Amino acid sequence: MPELPDVELYLHALEPRVVGEEVIGIRVASFSILKTYDPPIDRVVGRTVEGLRRVGKRVVFGLADDWFLVVHLMISGRFQWRPPGAGIPRRVGHLAIDFPDGTLLLTEASTKKRASVSLVVGEDALAEHDRGGIDPLSATLDRFTAKLTEENRTLKRALTDPRMFSGIGNAYSDEILHRAKLSPVQRSRNLDEAELARLHENTIDVLVEWRDRLIAENGDAWPSKVTAFRPEMAVHGKYREACPACGDAVQRIAYASNEVNYCPTCQTGGKALADRSLSRLLGDDWEGMGLAEE
Repeated sequence: MPELPDVELYLHALEPRVVGEEVIGIRVASFSILKTYDPPIDRVVGRTVEGLRRVGKRVVFGLADDWFLVVHLMISGRFQWRPPGAGIPRRVGHLAIDFPDGTLLLTEASTKKRASVSLVVGEDALAEHDRGGIDPLSATLDRFTAKLTEENRTLKRALTDPRMFSGIGNAYSDEILHRAKLSPVQRSRNLDEAELARLHENTIDVLVEWRDRLIAENGDAWPSKVTAFRPEMAVHGKYREACPACGDAVQRIAYASNEVNYCPTCQTGGKALADRSLSRLLGDDWEGMGLAEE
């Protein structure tokens, strides 16, 4: 799922291509992607894109007259920029937004179609798409701590809960916790002041580092490979590979469709966490992790 750094990369690529441009057409191949019907989606035609913003993991197109087109890519939704009038790919294509100089396609490769598009009018209606999590990049240590400790969650669950923090998902939470040298199953109310400060600092550092890295690597080109698995990551997707910090083998906690990657030496005092016992430990917290990405 595109997370904060990836969404920021899309915003960077979209800005010179669509801001200030008029929507000259919209073509929908999969009407199930539309989550709002009033106003109808074709009302975006003739409106100018006045700005872009991120709301959690959603990309928001700010249109004239306080209208907003909200796109949630979910796990496998992606944007593609193509020449004007480009066709919508069969099977994976949802819709096309036509501009004078190009066409923005929304595709979704997974058989489980979860991406969504909503058209809303006014800031109040847009606010309904905000799950309420704070912006991790601008939060002070005090605000970060207050939000983190509102509930006594595991750190993995807390970081990925959109009601707590905006834009962090499975991939970057693994990287943050590894950088902060904290166990993914440590409870949020059990951290001391030094650990809270370290988690706050590394949350910002990891997200900013990856946002800036992705934008620098991509330059002015269109991002053709937005993925949660990157070779430079320390632990996410690196099961059984060597931790870059200590050389120990990266371990994972797997349950249903969820997975947590961590380094035993750097994060859990050298102990590998067994899936069976861990699922009992996490209880409802673990069961809720599937909802954390939404």
